[in-house]
Amino acid sequence: MCFVPDVLPLIPALKLKKTRTNSTLSDVAKAAGVSPSTASRALNGLAQKYRISESTERLVKQSAAQLGFRPSQVARSLRLQRSGLLGIVVPDLSNPFFSAIAREVTVAAGAEGFSAILADSDGSVEKERKLIEQLQARNVESLVVCPIGLEFDHLEEASQRGLPLVTVDRCQASSSLVQVTSDHLTGAKLAIELLIEQGHRRIGVLQGLEGTLPCELRLQGVREACDAAGIAFNPKWIAGDQFSEQSGYRSARKLLTESPDLTALFAMSTPNAFGAFRAANELGLSIPHDLSLLCFDDVAFVEFMQVPFTTIAQDVPELGRRAATLVTEHMQTGKSPRKKMHKIPVKLVPRASVGKVPSA
Repeated sequence: MCFVPDVLPLIPALKLKKTRTNSTLSDVAKAAGVSPSTASRALNGLAQKYRISESTERLVKQSAAQLGFRPSQVARSLRLQRSGLLGIVVPDLSNPFFSAIAREVTVAAGAEGFSAILADSDGSVEKERKLIEQLQARNVESLVVCPIGLEFDHLEEASQRGLPLVTVDRCQASSSLVQVTSDHLTGAKLAIELLIEQGHRRIGVLQGLEGTLPCELRLQGVREACDAAGIAFNPKWIAGDQFSEQSGYRSARKLLTESPDLTALFAMSTPNAFGAFRAANELGLSIPHDLSLLCFDDVAFVEFMQVPFTTIAQDVPELGRRAATLVTEHMQTGKSPRKKMHKIPVKLVPRASVGKVPSA
């Protein structure tokens, strides 16, 4: 298990010896002419809840500033029974898509005053379960989970116990969880439509983890785009079992060896596409002259590849921000969002890896 706090609460505490005066909460209360409990509530953002006037709240804060008083975050957490911690669980930090999601959630949550604890489940449902238990034991106030996508009962249980929880990307259509995901169906249709426009009729698909909603929706998009164009799609042109470079490599070699007349590959992730690119090179196929290649995700460096990839871009910043906003609002209000499924649009980004079908 890998825990990587974005902001360690103990670090500022070590510096307080140099910057904090000997002023106490009682000193602030005395200077403002209020009780210590009123001063505490005004300084901890509870003025409205306890009907403390704006003028009194302002006076307390001015008194605290003049005295150089800073509330202890540790003491505040103990008093309010709040940790200020948000847990993030992803299936693979080496995948640039998930690391980017984690970063966006961390930044957005940090802007609301929450510190993040990041954990990698290594693609294991069992490890995902244990990580969520361990994060709850560390008293996280909420969770943002990019799940493996095959089992959701442990996530449902955590949510039903009152823990604010949002899932990102690999969602479940029938789940009652708050979920943020991309429009996978439309994205796959955009990809196949582009290939068809370029004259491709024999298109291989490098799929991700079978049984996950993104994988199923993208396959559905492939079939719908082919049906709309009157093209017969052969199920034998589908291969792969993970959203990884190794899976992309193995699957591309298999498809290109068994069906050498394929003219294009649609990879369901950037790592899949990296593997396919390597396999094509080993087989002596030039992209895009001999084989077109298009992939889901638009991570920062694909445009700087030897052959820049044409992609279906997911709005990673919005995925992360939306998840962070939903979960922090739940923490702050105590109310779960009414809308459960949040679908983020995708877009086609044309580059050099897709060309017209090679002439016979």
